[in-house]
Amino acid sequence: MASLAGMLKQQGHEVTGSDAAAYPPMSDLLREIGITVHEPYAERNLERRPDLVVVGNAISRGNVELERVLDERIPFCSMADILHQEFLSNREPLVVAGTHGKTTTTSMLAWIYETASARESRFAPSFLIGGVAENFGTSFMVRPTVPFVLEGDEYDTAFFDKGPKFLHYFPVAAILTHVEFDHADIYIDLHAVKIAFKRFVNLIPRRGRLVAFDGSANVGECIANAFCAVERYGFKDDSHWRMTDLRHEGTLTHWTLWRGGEKFAEISLPMAGEHNALNATAAAALAFGQGVPSEAIVEALRTFRSVKRRLEVKAVAEGVTIIDDFAHHPTAIRETLRALRESYPGQRLVAVLEPRSNTLRRNVFERELVESLALADQVVMAGVFKSESIPVAERLVPEHVVDALNERGIPAALCQDADAIVSMLAPEVKSGDVVAILSNGGFGNIYQKLPQAITESAIAARLSARLS
Repeated sequence: MASLAGMLKQQGHEVTGSDAAAYPPMSDLLREIGITVHEPYAERNLERRPDLVVVGNAISRGNVELERVLDERIPFCSMADILHQEFLSNREPLVVAGTHGKTTTTSMLAWIYETASARESRFAPSFLIGGVAENFGTSFMVRPTVPFVLEGDEYDTAFFDKGPKFLHYFPVAAILTHVEFDHADIYIDLHAVKIAFKRFVNLIPRRGRLVAFDGSANVGECIANAFCAVERYGFKDDSHWRMTDLRHEGTLTHWTLWRGGEKFAEISLPMAGEHNALNATAAAALAFGQGVPSEAIVEALRTFRSVKRRLEVKAVAEGVTIIDDFAHHPTAIRETLRALRESYPGQRLVAVLEPRSNTLRRNVFERELVESLALADQVVMAGVFKSESIPVAERLVPEHVVDALNERGIPAALCQDADAIVSMLAPEVKSGDVVAILSNGGFGNIYQKLPQAITESAIAARLSARLS
């Protein structure tokens, strides 16, 4: 929604917004581009009657502003509606979909097109990304050119449209990264998730192209009846885009990429993790299929600078590295911790988790969550975010996760909130430790509080040692 607001302002519209609580990086982005965000929701925010209200999918009946919109018959629509009408209908949408990796892959694809545009201006992309792409310093760009790179979200569209947002985007080419059960608040099971992705695939025209991960049976099922050309990518010998000789050097990853059995390129990526190498391969495959030169692809991946809140180093305090990652699912947590193991070999890894996403707040993945967190040397969990909104029978019990980890010999503790976590961790972490903060929200401003507390604790300890 923040990105859409920026796009509409760039088109010349006057834009304001409302939220319960806005937090970085999007709150910073909105401030920089001059868009006012009202906090919290209130009827007075609509006293200057808008021409149109765009209703985000987090808004439900009972929201004071929505109720006023309905009572006063103020025109409204969904984000997906206005995106299609204002920006996509006269361009060629290149859509990245999948349970995991969408934001990073979309950012990679946009940067590949941007790099290619230095050679041919027709490649200059418009884009919409669910995070701030560090190469651009923004999450959106609108240009008069044809390519429009965007993240295709399988989450529902609005309170009046419970279908996935990506069904409004009508791609000419697409990527499908993974298909797993997620968004337990709107999908009843994996079957329902697969139906959504099958419908997405069915929107791609015959002349289009679908790049799909080769390591998932669920992906295979979802693409089985595609009318367009399908190119698989991954590690399998018979995949059209095959990765070999994957190797890690700290935060650098290298591999050989093959296309149709012939060597395509040697790829270097300044990011850790097999999952990021797969994301890069998917972006490379789609771009090349749309005519982007291989030289531009290799150069773009070599210079890619990630996305805010994806393995982002927030601070180094007294030798302790604080990492922020937008974790929303046990699989994402697993891949994040694996990547940190590769980036910081031999260093103690502390995982700090806030169960905040609608999936993590439920007990549907309790066993998988334990398996993922067990990759850390120590785990600290916060209480379930807004636990009262989840039925007791469906709600995650953090104590169960903590107990299971302790039984495995992984020291784990439960703290109710960010302040309690900071108070516990600050005095005990040591130089060389890596703390991974895993949350898809603001998490009580822990990203700023923890480095400050670590520094203050270390200063106090040194002072005490001198006095003694």
